[in-house]
Amino acid sequence: MKRSRLTVLLTLVAALGIGGIAVWGFLQGRSEAAREALREHPSRKLPRVAIEQGQPVIVLDPLSQKESGIETALPPPVPYQQQIRAYARVLDLTRLTELANGYADAQAQLQAAQARLASSEKAVERSRLLYKDRQNVSLAQLQASEATFRVDQAALAAAQSRTRTLAATVKLEWGPVLAKSLVEGSELLNRLMNGQAILLQVTLPPGVVLSSPPLKATIETGKNTLAPILFVSSAPRTDPKIQGVSFFYTASTESNLPAGMNVLAFLPSGPQATGVKIPDSAIVWWQDRAWVYRRIRTNTFARMEIPTDRPTSDGGFVIKSVPAEMEIVTHGAQLLLSEEFRAQIQMGEEDE
Repeated sequence: MKRSRLTVLLTLVAALGIGGIAVWGFLQGRSEAAREALREHPSRKLPRVAIEQGQPVIVLDPLSQKESGIETALPPPVPYQQQIRAYARVLDLTRLTELANGYADAQAQLQAAQARLASSEKAVERSRLLYKDRQNVSLAQLQASEATFRVDQAALAAAQSRTRTLAATVKLEWGPVLAKSLVEGSELLNRLMNGQAILLQVTLPPGVVLSSPPLKATIETGKNTLAPILFVSSAPRTDPKIQGVSFFYTASTESNLPAGMNVLAFLPSGPQATGVKIPDSAIVWWQDRAWVYRRIRTNTFARMEIPTDRPTSDGGFVIKSVPAEMEIVTHGAQLLLSEEFRAQIQMGEEDE
């Protein structure tokens, strides 16, 4: 019995020895792998956040920048013009359509009245000649033709008055340019009536005045998506919700904006200067504001807010001025933002 216990004990000791050797070998292997990784990447360090002049900066070594896909470039110069941000509303053209249809009907009635008057005028002249020449037409017939002529004159006057009233109404409600287009049957009104263009009322902020509205401007049709608009005329009435100076502009129906929709408009104003273009890939959004990361040293990046009052059609922005020879992160900016806030969270946890 004692020999059996001794055998079990020896077997257990041998098993523990073999297990210890295996664990030691495993740990040695991991240690060797770690040393090998250090030999392959001797300069690589995790990104860290430092504070310089009260602002956070991200320090990232060149190898990590390359492996993370961080790319920088100088933003290209582009023409820059100050933009006035205004408010645009897509107008419902039901009323204008009714007036245009009414004017077309009045024009048809006017032409019919002109034709009837011309016919009755010839008839009364002929009756007068026949009555004067041996009374081949009775006095009653002459008087009847004269009465018809006077009725046709009144009908023409009424048609002319209705036509003028409708044209004046269009001018009062929609401005002189659209009224002229109505009277002359020009392409502008035809495109609006046929659904080939939409009409917008663009209203400046209260107190803002333009000496002359720009012939071309843009509206924001989506997230950083712009569409061109063309000037029509001053609007005879302002938007009651904004109480600023208003203008009419047209836009293509390809903008897919329904009647009643409100969008932002950007009206160029002032002399042209040179700015720089910030591409969409360089922009990160935080707290509803746009930011870019700029390289301040070889291994150091700082976040900088940019204005968004001059968007471009491809989702970027044009800004008026930047520090000389400033490189911005064009790819990998979102990664830097994530690293910045991750490090701040870790520092906050350590402080607790």
